[in-house]
Amino acid sequence: MKKVIALALGALLLSGCTVRGADLTVASTKNYNLNGGKFYKGKRVTAEDSYPVIIFPLGIPNVKTAADRAIEKDRCAVGLSDVVVTHLNHSFLFGKIGLRVEGNLVIDRSLPGCENAS
Repeated sequence: MKKVIALALGALLLSGCTVRGADLTVASTKNYNLNGGKFYKGKRVTAEDSYPVIIFPLGIPNVKTAADRAIEKDRCAVGLSDVVVTHLNHSFLFGKIGLRVEGNLVIDRSLPGCENAS
């Protein structure tokens, strides 16, 4: 019986939950001109904003921070398309919580130095 309880506690401590929070067509935290007309679809990127949990969370995850990190993976990017926001909860007493943003980069080729960006 002790082995079963230990096994159940181990499974509980190692378990986690990842939940799809939102699906967005376009998302951006940057100011840019929508009338530019030189937008191209870039590569798919992923970024997270997560914090450790030691009995209590040591921070509050933010969608804006995760989106900024994803967009800033390319200096010519101004937003994301086909965005998926995922809530991460991999903690019981210890672990991490967070938000993951995944999407295709929206590249603005009208920005200086971005004429040939892909």
